[in-house]
Amino acid sequence: MKYIYAILVCLLLLTSCSKFLEEYSTDKKYVETPEDLDKLMVGEAFMTSLSFSVYSQATLSNLTETGALAPWLHVMDDDTEPFLLDFVATDQSTPFYMLSAFHNWQPTPNINILNFGWEDVLWRKVYKNIGAINAIIFQGNELVAKSPNDVKLKRILGEAYFLRAYYYFFLTNVYGSPYRKATASTDEGVPLKVSEKVEDKYFTRDKNDVIYKQIISDLDIAAQNLSGYNPATRIRVGIGAVKALQSRVYLYTEQYDKVLEAAKGMEDLGYALKDLKTYVAKSNFTHRSSTETIFTMGSNVIPVTMLNDSVSQWSSDRIASSFKSSDNLIDKYDASDLRLNAFFTRSAKAKAWLPAKYRTWSTYNDPEQTSCLYAFRFAEVILNRAEAMAMMGADADARNEIQKLRTMRFNNASTAQLPQTNQELVEFIRDERRRELCFEGQRWFDLRRYAVNSKYPLPASFTIKHPVYTYDPQSKTHAKTGNYILKSISQDAAAWQVPIPVYAIEFNRGSLTNPIRPLRPVQP
Repeated sequence: MKYIYAILVCLLLLTSCSKFLEEYSTDKKYVETPEDLDKLMVGEAFMTSLSFSVYSQATLSNLTETGALAPWLHVMDDDTEPFLLDFVATDQSTPFYMLSAFHNWQPTPNINILNFGWEDVLWRKVYKNIGAINAIIFQGNELVAKSPNDVKLKRILGEAYFLRAYYYFFLTNVYGSPYRKATASTDEGVPLKVSEKVEDKYFTRDKNDVIYKQIISDLDIAAQNLSGYNPATRIRVGIGAVKALQSRVYLYTEQYDKVLEAAKGMEDLGYALKDLKTYVAKSNFTHRSSTETIFTMGSNVIPVTMLNDSVSQWSSDRIASSFKSSDNLIDKYDASDLRLNAFFTRSAKAKAWLPAKYRTWSTYNDPEQTSCLYAFRFAEVILNRAEAMAMMGADADARNEIQKLRTMRFNNASTAQLPQTNQELVEFIRDERRRELCFEGQRWFDLRRYAVNSKYPLPASFTIKHPVYTYDPQSKTHAKTGNYILKSISQDAAAWQVPIPVYAIEFNRGSLTNPIRPLRPVQP
């Protein structure tokens, strides 16, 4: 970490700015205008988009490239399970072979099936972006002092504060412990750095209350700078994105009244739910110009993580070595739920359920693609409000709110179908959230916060089971031989946070540590 922080600021001030100046400046001077700062923001602060091959089961040969998009985040929860047909040689970089240690919560998850390690670059990439943002905020505030009424400059700073808040929220929910109201001052998250200066020190984990206070503060500043502004493009940040993230952060920290305040007026910004009664089969449910899309950046790794068993138009092989939607998830949908058709497809050969909200191999170059991790949809805002209302005991309001979503997802959605007791209503909304937001990078985070919720925590008996299979070469089939089991956070806490990468531990000479994950055996 010390090494990373040192080089990222040096790179930002020297290499990145040098490259920036070579491309955009004729006099080789440091950033002098909002336009200069905006170009630096686009090049250094946002998560970039990448292209992937989907013409072979061996799609993850370069996880150092795709790692910043964290394909493993989609396979740790209860929405996925292995998708195995016939046999693919174990030296192939298939999703299952590369990510199965994440899927099964092993002590060193970035070890593939041949015991070779690959580098988790998410940590490095996000902290590099944060280092750039820290410098942008510093330089932006310098420019504001000279031009306090510059509207474009305020918008750039608003974006920078939003992105820093978003990145720290994401990092601490991946690598840190979940936020608990009662113990946030002692629970450990991730290192927090908001200064543009190079600091000669080793970094340690900051406490959750410190991290979330910074996130909330950054979002408050972003809201001030972006007040009344919503860009036409969904790949830039406006007040809608800020309000959506605020409502999510307040939900995680159990400040339910603030969830409602943050999410107020979202409809006035032009967002609206899509009516699935008019959905066109085989089209992408979510895309940039959708009335539900609030913000998106980065790529979509679902097509290369949950591959079809026929991965090209000319393939006749019945082979799969990846992941699919779990039976546990599919069973949560009623037969009359229109999301089954809009959110999923059936694989070509085995007819397994695969996620299909986003582009598939058949629409690979779709310019309307949205990210499967770094994105916000209006449906989440509805769910945030409904959950907050229910947690505050405003059951009638919560039913009305969740009904706004259900009327767009069923042909005939009746309020009579909604639970009448408060706890059952909360559980129903949580299930609705799972059905609606699956494969958007939300489920793993949601399970963590449910587990430590102060009012309705998940029971201590809660488990996730991922099936284990062995291959029979004669029949070319796989047979289930057991399960890997993840217990509740109260019993299995270390496995509920991803280990900080070894390179960061080594750079900080042991001042950063990970809780010890036990070796996970196969169980009945």
